Amino acid sequence: MTVKRPLLTAVETYRQAHVYPLHTPGHKGGRGADSALRHLVGDVALESDVSLMEELDDIHHPEGCIREAEALAAKVYGADRCFLGVNGTTGVIHGMLLGALRPGDRILVPRNCHRSVLGGMILAGLQPVYVQPAYEDTWRLSLQLSPEQVEEAFARHPDLKAVFLTTPNYFGLAADTKKIADMAHQHGAVLLVDEAHGPHLGFSDMLPPSAVQCGADAAAQSTHKIVGAMTQCSLLQVRYERLRPEAMEQAMSLVTTTSPNYLLMGALDGARAQLEEKGAAMAEASVRAAAVLRKALHQVPGLPVLENELNGKGGVVALDPGKVTIQVSQLGITGPEAADALRQAGIAVELVDQDHVLFLVTYADDNDAFPTIAERIATVLDGLRKPLRELPPVPPVLSIPEQVLPPREAFFAAKEMVPFEEAAGRVAGETLSFYPPGIPLIMPGERLTEELIAFSRRLQEKKLQVSGPHDPTLGTFEVLV
Repeated sequence: MTVKRPLLTAVETYRQAHVYPLHTPGHKGGRGADSALRHLVGDVALESDVSLMEELDDIHHPEGCIREAEALAAKVYGADRCFLGVNGTTGVIHGMLLGALRPGDRILVPRNCHRSVLGGMILAGLQPVYVQPAYEDTWRLSLQLSPEQVEEAFARHPDLKAVFLTTPNYFGLAADTKKIADMAHQHGAVLLVDEAHGPHLGFSDMLPPSAVQCGADAAAQSTHKIVGAMTQCSLLQVRYERLRPEAMEQAMSLVTTTSPNYLLMGALDGARAQLEEKGAAMAEASVRAAAVLRKALHQVPGLPVLENELNGKGGVVALDPGKVTIQVSQLGITGPEAADALRQAGIAVELVDQDHVLFLVTYADDNDAFPTIAERIATVLDGLRKPLRELPPVPPVLSIPEQVLPPREAFFAAKEMVPFEEAAGRVAGETLSFYPPGIPLIMPGERLTEELIAFSRRLQEKKLQVSGPHDPTLGTFEVLV
């Protein structure tokens, strides 16, 4: 059976027609492009950077090749509708929240959600009910939202309209999505999932099931993160049993550019076609490649390599094996130190924090060169060992800050800048995260504490990057007047 690529086919057909463009974009099929840009992306890509021609369809009212591409993606993933996202998964999450809920609705949110969720709650005017996932001391990792925590939240807030999950999380730890979906539906709520790190799930029993397979009402996926789309490409998968099609369509149109890039949309079409054609084989390839890396890392004495030991703890039911996490603090080095040394050896990693390095392994790493790469990683790490240096843990602040105002009200409130050390007791006017992974420590409308300020300084000492505030040095911080 021939796998269709309707959007890519339509763009190539238009390119081959050699129509002279008296319309945008201004580089006119690459004729006016900068020479450095032309060298970087190539003539075919510039010729394919086309505009909203009739035969290329309209993402806001798709009736042709875009509609067909969406329908094929929905069929592959088992959804009622798949929306193409070209604003990144941040934009897709915003659309999901705007389409599923109404201003004033309460939504259960794990405290370790991505900062994009806060943006969606501000846009939609939602009332968050935060829950802190469990923290595992040995591995120094935050885990998942458990069904027990969800049930307790419904007991305290029976008017919850939605449960929000991030699964798998950045470290590949998957929640009990099916049980939580059933629980949410029993309470008349919907389950919305940030599945940015799961576009490859659902194609093999070697991996955890996908959110939609587990009963989620909507799932936002970063199709570029682990499968074959280009950076910034995402999908929103929706099941319409509990969500209104019109509301989701209006919301996605609201947050989507009116000048979508056809190369990005075509990349989504191509990534879907790959999964349709060989999704199971791609999953098997990623598992094989991850096993190669884990085997090499296990050769480094004293280096913990995450396997499945967290399954069954803190709401975690499975691990995506393509996320290979090591706890480098056990070698007497920090995550940033390890990442810097690996980068000097020609290897860039996905994520570091004070204790860990995370390697993202995909089907594309299942090649003859990868065992050599894995051995190089192990050699670098072994050479960094500092056996007499102890790095005591800096446990996260587990107490959730007092919410004085909802996020939207705080966003529009009058603000002023004060010295960060003097901000304790004040209400935050901006977000403070350390990136990656971009999980907010404090959000607009929440009261700052001495504990949070001290914790932030400790993370700065570990050389983690401050993200969110106007002053990235944290010399000052924005608070409500």
